[in-house]
Amino acid sequence: MTSAATRAPAPAPARPPARSGGALAGTLALIRFGLRRDRVRLPVWLLALSAGTAATAANYATLYAGPADRASAAAAMASPAGLAMTGPRHYLDDYTSGAMTAHQLLGFTVVLAGLMSALTVIRHTRAEEETGRAELVRSTAVGRHAHLAAALAIASLAGLALALLLALGLGATGLDPGGSLLYGFAHAAAGAVFAGVAAVTAQITPHTRGASGTAVAVIGLAYALRAAGDAGGGDALSWLSPVGWVQRAYPYADDRWWPLLLCLVLAVLCAGAGFALSARRDVGAGLRAARPGSPAASASLVRPPGLALRLHRSALAGFGAGVFLMGAMYGSVLGDAEGMLKDIDPLQEALDGIGGATTAESFASMVMVVLAVVTAVYVVTAALRPRSEESAGRAEPLLAAGLSRASWAGSHLAVAMAGGTFLLLLAGLGIGAAGAASAGDPGLLPELVGAALAYAPALWVTAGVAAVLHGWLPRAAPAAWAVPVYAFVAGYLGPLLRFPGWADGLSPFAHVPRLPSAAMGWTPLAVLTLIAAGLLLLGLEGYRRRDLRTA
Repeated sequence: MTSAATRAPAPAPARPPARSGGALAGTLALIRFGLRRDRVRLPVWLLALSAGTAATAANYATLYAGPADRASAAAAMASPAGLAMTGPRHYLDDYTSGAMTAHQLLGFTVVLAGLMSALTVIRHTRAEEETGRAELVRSTAVGRHAHLAAALAIASLAGLALALLLALGLGATGLDPGGSLLYGFAHAAAGAVFAGVAAVTAQITPHTRGASGTAVAVIGLAYALRAAGDAGGGDALSWLSPVGWVQRAYPYADDRWWPLLLCLVLAVLCAGAGFALSARRDVGAGLRAARPGSPAASASLVRPPGLALRLHRSALAGFGAGVFLMGAMYGSVLGDAEGMLKDIDPLQEALDGIGGATTAESFASMVMVVLAVVTAVYVVTAALRPRSEESAGRAEPLLAAGLSRASWAGSHLAVAMAGGTFLLLLAGLGIGAAGAASAGDPGLLPELVGAALAYAPALWVTAGVAAVLHGWLPRAAPAAWAVPVYAFVAGYLGPLLRFPGWADGLSPFAHVPRLPSAAMGWTPLAVLTLIAAGLLLLGLEGYRRRDLRTA
């Protein structure tokens, strides 16, 4: 008898558990899980977009109640600068309340809907891989494409919910129901396109910031193409942009649905490309490999402020380009402000309430609030960066190496405040240079730069609020977003909606002297600075006392 005859047969290798659904196995479970994780985030997006749009549309109906008011507004918007800020000239042919709403709002709100969709897809794909949760989930009975399919499904459901909320809200204001339905689904179509774009960018870069930044850059490029095409009077550039497509559906004017089909085709192509590319890379890696770092860190990078600036520089550069261009767009119409607004009584009353020697100064004071609020969005993002670093587990090794919590968190807060002030300077240069050119008054440049920088103490208070929430109530830290949101509502819409004084005073931005229409007042700026210093110290003390929170 040979040894082979007596040896027991080797056990067959264990077979992997069967996965029903193949590459999409577990998609439904991930959709439910994702909707639960976004049970606060998505409703805030949906309510803000739908309620803000409905309130603005109702406000238009009051501001431009008569045909003469709407004709005056149409004449004011007919300039290249006005068309670049709003949309195609065809809406001006019959400037009803609905056409005015679509002309002036649709281009902005579809960009926000696109941001919501793109960030949702990145959050449930690339961000999950970066934290290691995706690999953990895929070790169970979950298919390779389940994460991406679930992310696209969640973004699509959010887009459909936004479409229905917009249709109901605008219909409730008295606008045509058919046009309202088309207006709403234009957002769903644009959101689907940019969700597909995010599905592609999530496969390219190895980091969440890169994927988000690339997707946001594509959205910005789409808006810039639309603006250039409409300002130039030709449709060729606008037809290269999904934003231009949905604007050419002409809700409340021609009610054309077929441009939305272009969006759906592009969305399907992008999503298909995302699935195909995801099969060509490893989990946690991008198609474009990360550049190897320098073998030795620079002297600035080994110090907390240098490391914080390195982490924030991409966002700072993106916001800097955005606020400069936004300021330049507002500045380009300063020379025509008086002619544009003189026949619109409610808006003229609101500008008179602000004060100022000229309508251009009053208008500059009003739009300066918008620039400051956009800058505050960066400040909140940067001030909450320690929270994301802490949740991802990257803060723990740094703090374990002898770095104090105050130095680490304080460096991020310092970059947030200094970066916000730098953005105000860029916004002031943009509106000041363009305003001086359009009004033929070189003195506007230093005047508007100073007006923008006056909002710096209010930004520091915003950073202080975020620091306190992160230090003492980390789970409630996203509530810091309420500061810029309320500042926009009270500061920009408040004069038009006639907010009571006490409601306006709740915002730190309301206590900033409204230069250049008002006189400079140093006392409120000093008080805001002291409040900001107190909030920052309080927040750092809370962070020093509590335990770290990791995912």
